Amino acid sequence: MSDNAKSVVRNFYKSDILKDDTVLEQYFHKDIELIWNSTDGLTIMHYADLDAFFAEVRRTYHDLRAEVSHFLEDEGHVTIRYKYYIRTVENPDEELGIAHFICIWEVKDGKLYRGYQVSQPVTEKDDTTESYQRVKV
Repeated sequence: MSDNAKSVVRNFYKSDILKDDTVLEQYFHKDIELIWNSTDGLTIMHYADLDAFFAEVRRTYHDLRAEVSHFLEDEGHVTIRYKYYIRTVENPDEELGIAHFICIWEVKDGKLYRGYQVSQPVTEKDDTTESYQRVKV
């Protein structure tokens, strides 16, 4: 895996966290801190928290896909804007958009080290055809 910050982030978002249980070990620094603002408020996650989170995602979803609209790097910080689509175990034939995300990542030792993430659930008012023009992807 390349130590280039943008490559590390790109490779993580292209990885298959549902089928590859080594993703956490491959891409996340042991001292990871993810500061996540969502509709539930502020959550701070570390390595063990992410391990439990990924286990729950694997249990719940049949498929998970990220649609990236913006992917920018500035002085070692990588910003990615994306939308996650899922297929549930109960209904694997229907793909649903679940949330919009923006995350700023810092990479250390070739792994995701510190993340600042904001998410918002998908709503009926989403306008993904105009808001998801690709920028430096």
